[in-house]
Amino acid sequence: MNTQHFDIHIAAPRERVWATMLQSPTYEQWTSVFCEGSRFEGSWNAGERIRFLGPNGQGMVSEIAEHRPAEFVSIRHLGMIGPQGEDTTSEAVKAWAPCHENYRFTDEAGGTRLRVAADVFGGYDDHMARTWPLALEKLKTLCEGTH
Repeated sequence: MNTQHFDIHIAAPRERVWATMLQSPTYEQWTSVFCEGSRFEGSWNAGERIRFLGPNGQGMVSEIAEHRPAEFVSIRHLGMIGPQGEDTTSEAVKAWAPCHENYRFTDEAGGTRLRVAADVFGGYDDHMARTWPLALEKLKTLCEGTH
């Protein structure tokens, strides 16, 4: 498993970047780059379960490992959600779980520096290396515009 790192400067305050990134309907807008119709169910509160789902109801089951509003969010991915429901115990899942996505928001001249560290597994390295920058550009557009 590799950890990929991405960062972007967004000309908006940390609180706006954080809220735009994690709240509906803007969450669904910027994550559509990964999967059109993606959404989440659950809570962004530390220790809470959250599900990241595609339009077919399949996706990932996770928990929020840490959350300091407008500063840091750590997502611990625990397993997959498929047609048969949640899988957190199969050998295929144990090969990579848990893995993390971490978002760090810091003040930087004229706005916010957003840094992403995302563990990538299952041969998705190239896909994520291409897709994350596009998703962050879409987030930047949403944060800097009036949504």
